[in-house]
Amino acid sequence: MAEEGDVLTSLDNLNGANGHDTAPVAGLVTQYVKDLSVENPRAPESYQWQEQPQLDVQFNIGARKINDEFTEVELKITTAAKTSQGTAYLVELAYCGLVGMRNMNDDQRHAFSYAEAPRILFPFARRVIADAVRDAGYPPLLLDPIDFNGLYLQQLQQQRSQAEQLAGEPAGEA
Repeated sequence: MAEEGDVLTSLDNLNGANGHDTAPVAGLVTQYVKDLSVENPRAPESYQWQEQPQLDVQFNIGARKINDEFTEVELKITTAAKTSQGTAYLVELAYCGLVGMRNMNDDQRHAFSYAEAPRILFPFARRVIADAVRDAGYPPLLLDPIDFNGLYLQQLQQQRSQAEQLAGEPAGEA
């Protein structure tokens, strides 16, 4: 297990200095599977089903500040394959990265945590999902690439629109 001093040294190495650089720097210190659940509730009958399953894939991104320089970014992916006969499989993954950020304002930190870090983590989470589905006895599920930056910008625009709508509404009735 890495000590906090080791992690701080890793962050110093990201900016190529001994902590004296004032330029913004961010990077992935480590990544890991925090939680993985694979359910194959209808095995072995589900292996005989001829109907093509409908896939439902859900993503959620979370970030938890560890201290002033480190944030845990969590990419949650839930995928379910269902047919009219039932659920073939369900895979739930919480894939995390410990992100080091220094000399960044709050907007930069937010953007890195919710757009760039998930972009970096996704290919590794995608492999875990593919392997888990294969290990459950089905063909590997290869998730399509995701434009996390585009989704992030879209969500920011929606939040701004909602804030503008709320600002334009009357405060109450007289």
